Amino acid sequence: MTVRIYDSKQQAIVDLQPLRPGEVSMYVCGPTVQSSPHIGHVRSAVAYDVWRRWLEHRGHRVTFVRNVTDIDDKVLVNAVDEPWWALAYRVELEFSAAYRAVGVAAPTYEPRATASVPEMHALIAELIERGHAYPALDGSADVYFDVRSWPEYGALTRQSLDKMEPAADADPRGKRDPRDFALWKAQKPEEPASASWDSPWGRGRPGWHIECSAMSRRYLGDAFDIHGGGLDLRFPHHENELAQSSAAGLPFASVWSHNGLVHVDGEKMSKSLGNSIFAADLVAAVRPIVVRYFLLAPHYRSTIDLRTAGGDLEGGSLGEAEAAFGRIESMLERVARLGALPDADVPDAFGAAMDDDLSTPQAVAVLHESTRAANAALDAGETDAALARAGEVRAMLRVLGLDPADEVWHPGTSAATGALSSLVESLLAERREARAKKDFAASDRIRDALAAAGIAVEDGKDTTTWSIS
Repeated sequence: MTVRIYDSKQQAIVDLQPLRPGEVSMYVCGPTVQSSPHIGHVRSAVAYDVWRRWLEHRGHRVTFVRNVTDIDDKVLVNAVDEPWWALAYRVELEFSAAYRAVGVAAPTYEPRATASVPEMHALIAELIERGHAYPALDGSADVYFDVRSWPEYGALTRQSLDKMEPAADADPRGKRDPRDFALWKAQKPEEPASASWDSPWGRGRPGWHIECSAMSRRYLGDAFDIHGGGLDLRFPHHENELAQSSAAGLPFASVWSHNGLVHVDGEKMSKSLGNSIFAADLVAAVRPIVVRYFLLAPHYRSTIDLRTAGGDLEGGSLGEAEAAFGRIESMLERVARLGALPDADVPDAFGAAMDDDLSTPQAVAVLHESTRAANAALDAGETDAALARAGEVRAMLRVLGLDPADEVWHPGTSAATGALSSLVESLLAERREARAKKDFAASDRIRDALAAAGIAVEDGKDTTTWSIS
């Protein structure tokens, strides 16, 4: 049961060998809360949520850290009609709501960058002491990482330093090399005073890259198992994280993992094309559980192309996903009339697929095979076989975070559902008693009353089941 994972740095699938047996530490780059979340953000969150769930299923204790970048150039630029911190918090809540809507579990820790500024100061000071960073040559409070001081710069993306474009994250006026990137940015006159902190080099704010190096170190230590994020973060963000952390003498991440992007109707999402699909619109148009199914069914490293029906989200790819997942739900509803599903583990073929770099396309294929087998058993009147196959389906759905019975898909209804169940079962008990006394008129009145309330009653050989019709 060795889990294998693609390491972007080695460009190969490797055995996952946790630093501490039985535990896995993961750091995933979360949102820069500058504007509302779109489908690409949700895809990344779902990908690493499935990774986390599978590792936990395989018996690992997972410490999962997903940060919030709440201070950044883009946050300040977009804060036009409100304070930057108000924009950041409002958008952070939008991301949290989007994650919850598609069943993404809350992280173990979710640090904000603004809460780890002292840790950033400490890391920058270490880099200066080691000769890998320097205060700006113009005497400002800017501090830069010296890329030429670190011969391994470019190791993650396998680029030659001399072929790289200049770093565009700060004014090049005080740099030794145009490719040097900012660790600390001096306060600018046009920026609000609240967006800066005192530091040994002068008042300012952190650069984007130093934030994640400092936060991962604070919550996971100098070394951890997996660093994840979207493919678009490989350069410059993750390349710079790797360089500054390694130059500070930290082992940092053992494995680098990157999920693929989302295209819409064959084109990359962009503001200029106006084809961005925002998370709130997505889950309003399509059932959130179907959105999750659609996002996890392809391999996490692949590019997903969301095809719309002339801009209609309910058609195209999501319509196909609705139909496919609906077949699974229909089978579970059929089998539920036979009784409770037995406890089951996932099939070996499903486990083998998930162990192989989270190969969800093959795992979902096993899910549908078991669904078809359960339906065939039902059609043949093979009750035990149908229950067994449905139990396997439920086990797979739970691992994938797709169990339709999970309360996450029915927010705020658990208490009402419990009350309804109690009332219906009480009436069915009265009906059984009436039938035992051969008082069929009373039995029929109870059945008809339930039917009038939208509750269908089905009598089996030894049991009576009910469902909301």
